[in-house]
Amino acid sequence: MTNPCPCGLPEPYADCCGRFHRGDQHAPTAERLMRSRYCAFAVGEPDYLLDTWHPDTRPKRLRLDPAQEWTRLEILGQTGGSLLQNEGTVEFRAHYRYQGRDDSQHENSRFVREGGRWYYVDAR
Repeated sequence: MTNPCPCGLPEPYADCCGRFHRGDQHAPTAERLMRSRYCAFAVGEPDYLLDTWHPDTRPKRLRLDPAQEWTRLEILGQTGGSLLQNEGTVEFRAHYRYQGRDDSQHENSRFVREGGRWYYVDAR
């Protein structure tokens, strides 16, 4: 893919979130993990979503609806979550199209870093 990554950053998918989805690297910050998780919804990578979900809150399985098209991500704010921190939040709005209707999901997600890896915990 040479188009910009679905996460909203200008790099091609393979060089951006694709490297996290393939397991070549782990997301270095809470924001990058959040972007890569949004991208996993957009490109249909449920295994990545489960793998990056904290074990304490992870569902047993996850089914993505192929009829839901994720169209755009807006990062609205964040706290913590840097290379030197172990907790953080990312507030975002994820836009999608479903059954011919445009809509969005607004969320403030919480992340923790354990064993050098960031994990999604829950949303507020």
